[in-house]
Amino acid sequence: MSGAFDALRGQLHEAATAFADGPGALEGILRGIVDDVERAVHEPLEIFPVCHHSPASAIAMARRLREKQPKVVYLELCEDMAPLLTELRNCRLPVAVQSFATEIEGFPADWSPLSVVAPVTEASAEYQAIAYALDTPGVELVLVDRSSDHVFQWETDSGAVPLAEAGAEGPETPEQSALHGDAVGVEIGDLRPRFAELEEHLLRHGRVRHWSEWWHQYVELPLGDSDHDTYRQVMLLIGSLFRRLAPGDPGKVRVDEDRERYMWTRMREHLAVTGADPADCLYVCGAFHAASRVAEFGVHGSDGFVISPPSGTRWRHGLIPSSHAAIEAQFGLAAGSVSIAAAEWAKNVRRTGVRPYRLDGQAGTKKTTRRTTQPKKALAAALEPAPPPADRLSGFLRRPPALDALDEAELLGWSVEIVRAARRNGYLASTADAIAVFETSILLAGMRDRAKPTPYDFQDAAVTCIEKDAVPGRRDVGRLVEIMMGGDRLGQVGYDALPPLARDVHDRLAPLNLRLEQRGVQRALLDIASQPDLAHCSDLLWMLRRLLPPGAARPIMGERRLGERSLQESWDLALGTHQRALIELGYEGVSIEQVLEQRLRRAAYAPQATAAQVLEAVEDATLHLRSRRLADELGTRALEVLAHERSVDGAPEVLRRVRRLLAYHRTAEPVLPPWIESFVTTGYAHYCTLLPTAFTDEDATVRQVAAMLGFLFGMESLALSLGCDRAQLELALAQSHPTEPARTALLWAAQTHLGTLPRPRLRARCDELLGNPLVVPAYPRYLSGFVHALEPVPGLADFVVEAVSNAFARLPDRVLLPWLPTLITTLRAGGAELAPLLIREAGRVFPARLPELDAWVPPWRLPQEPAGVRPRAGEEAAGGGVPLLAAHPAACDALADLLGCDGEWETAGPDPSGAVLLGRHPVTAAALEALLAVT
Repeated sequence: MSGAFDALRGQLHEAATAFADGPGALEGILRGIVDDVERAVHEPLEIFPVCHHSPASAIAMARRLREKQPKVVYLELCEDMAPLLTELRNCRLPVAVQSFATEIEGFPADWSPLSVVAPVTEASAEYQAIAYALDTPGVELVLVDRSSDHVFQWETDSGAVPLAEAGAEGPETPEQSALHGDAVGVEIGDLRPRFAELEEHLLRHGRVRHWSEWWHQYVELPLGDSDHDTYRQVMLLIGSLFRRLAPGDPGKVRVDEDRERYMWTRMREHLAVTGADPADCLYVCGAFHAASRVAEFGVHGSDGFVISPPSGTRWRHGLIPSSHAAIEAQFGLAAGSVSIAAAEWAKNVRRTGVRPYRLDGQAGTKKTTRRTTQPKKALAAALEPAPPPADRLSGFLRRPPALDALDEAELLGWSVEIVRAARRNGYLASTADAIAVFETSILLAGMRDRAKPTPYDFQDAAVTCIEKDAVPGRRDVGRLVEIMMGGDRLGQVGYDALPPLARDVHDRLAPLNLRLEQRGVQRALLDIASQPDLAHCSDLLWMLRRLLPPGAARPIMGERRLGERSLQESWDLALGTHQRALIELGYEGVSIEQVLEQRLRRAAYAPQATAAQVLEAVEDATLHLRSRRLADELGTRALEVLAHERSVDGAPEVLRRVRRLLAYHRTAEPVLPPWIESFVTTGYAHYCTLLPTAFTDEDATVRQVAAMLGFLFGMESLALSLGCDRAQLELALAQSHPTEPARTALLWAAQTHLGTLPRPRLRARCDELLGNPLVVPAYPRYLSGFVHALEPVPGLADFVVEAVSNAFARLPDRVLLPWLPTLITTLRAGGAELAPLLIREAGRVFPARLPELDAWVPPWRLPQEPAGVRPRAGEEAAGGGVPLLAAHPAACDALADLLGCDGEWETAGPDPSGAVLLGRHPVTAAALEALLAVT
């Protein structure tokens, strides 16, 4: 190919011969770059290469749009995002256009939810193109890049897992850098070396720390005042260089080339349908894709590329807030680089006099007058035939860097401002530090062969001169420089651009009289007792707390439990800070209630759902939605999941939630729901079946086995009334043969509860353990089992206190002290929630005052009387309880009716002390007497 670039080819041939000892691979790369540039320059449809968030690209774009006034603008952006662009005027930049999907088809389930974001800032070429096309009559904006669905289709084909590019080159604010979540970023003009050695070479020889600084120094500043042809050719040159030196990853190369085939196919289809003249069109794309070598390149390229149909995934689109830090974190830019670019953009606008395009009514910008007619000069230029492109690269590459005069006023202003900011943040900075920063900036620029200190030089100088050995406040000097240069500008989506769900939330919370769109934390006070209408706000806030990330809605006072409602509540709300999460809820439904119901169903019917998780969904459905229908449906699902579980991992959570639901329905409804009755009977049989295995399973913990016993003992009365057989539990315990000390103690406690192991025998076994020197080191684990046994058998608390006290009383210090730390750590790790039972029992047993301790005798040391009749002095054993009960005939009649005894009082005389009825049942009388004596 011959033409205007023949002279440049000859120069590159001579350079390759001189530096590489003859033409070869280097010459092929250099000449190929020139071929790429010439091919793109001669394309009838003008290609405008850009770099994302580049002030030079934005200035060149605004200048070219006013000169050319194209009728069709093709933009490298996901084609399904086009309807959202008109809503940008209702937002404060930066924001991101988002595609979101939760119900996916054709993709791996662990990828859900799918999210694609394309951030937009004012200092970007794509925003200039969007604003021009939307506010200029007769101009059509066409998005030609692959759809959001194809983004993940091609990632699946390439075998890569699409995740956000996290990890910028500097420190980030977590809250701000996470605004995009785990979305896949779509960047217009992705221009960065993909060859690690090349980037390292550029940074080392450019004497810069990171890529953002290199781009600012060697591309932004030289191209800031360049003409259109020079800008295009330089950007094409850089794009071709990075493309030819990129690693040959087949999957990455195929995706890049398929994107280019996709975009050119869409542009040719649009030209064929509309009949537009390519000379009246402008194609805005990244410089990396502008230097393309695919066969489909150009309006006369081949048409062999077939676009695959979309999957069955249902995509929703919206706008989410963004920030400079979020953009830097997602695309791997240095901290503060986007803020510096925004400051550079404002300075270039003032210096060049270019009038940028802004959407009419754009929030956060000044109102501009829309020009509906083309300027005469631009119109005349458009009517004239375009001259052939000239070679501007030769002069640009041979010209040394422009030695601009040092802008002392700007640098002085920076030095003064950073000292003022440092003082406000606790630094002992003075005027001498401002002078030092000024001089050090000039010194660093000279050492780095720069004619003028850049913001990065100034930042290094400020850190060197002001930040000493410690940071007195929350921000270091580097962060203060970023704030001074413009800070982390935060975007906001306006009310009119919010999805219906988000607008509904704002409307329903209007009685709180808060500015919910404002960032930061706001306090909301709800006096529901005096203002019953605020109860609806309370219900909504509790649902938002369930659905939004932590911190979006945080209750300070008040709680929401089954059967309980607070009369006064206090909330800390940060809905403006978590606007992105609220907007994404709007992609899932039209109301908060609908989204919550969908999420509860999704959690309950998930393939890996456990019975505890389904019961949590049942509780949330009852608590927040008050839906008996949904609760019954999810309860039936919990019954199915429990029946198919083969592990006991969720037993503690199942026990806790079933107890709570059972207590609620017993007090709130006349009869229990059928699913709860079935759940109790199924759970009783299920845990009885798993109990022998759980006692010996190494994967099951003592706490889980104790929770199983707690379910069996706690639900036993209800289960037996519903038809369960207690013999199943007795057989399960008889088949259990644990070997681990804690589980052995747990089995003993269960047998004591069932009556198969009396307390005297249990006490004797513990005495045997303390008397065996070989078993004493393991005694703390036995105690741990007894402590966990308080969950199913809380009446065993006095015995646990006795066991611990006996150990401290009998064991000598040489034995007690070595395993005392083990006892403490074991009880703390495994039985912390059960400790209050032991403390209360110990407080009841032990004396309350210290002087009483000397004469105190433990209850278990007192002589034990044999069970049965305890005769009193002057009374016979057979009728010991007669005088007491005969003295209270009304109480005796009530007890007789309770026991089912029929009979009348028969006395030998007027004195009722010789009651014949009680005389007939001396054992019962003695037992009743003992019961009354205890109470």
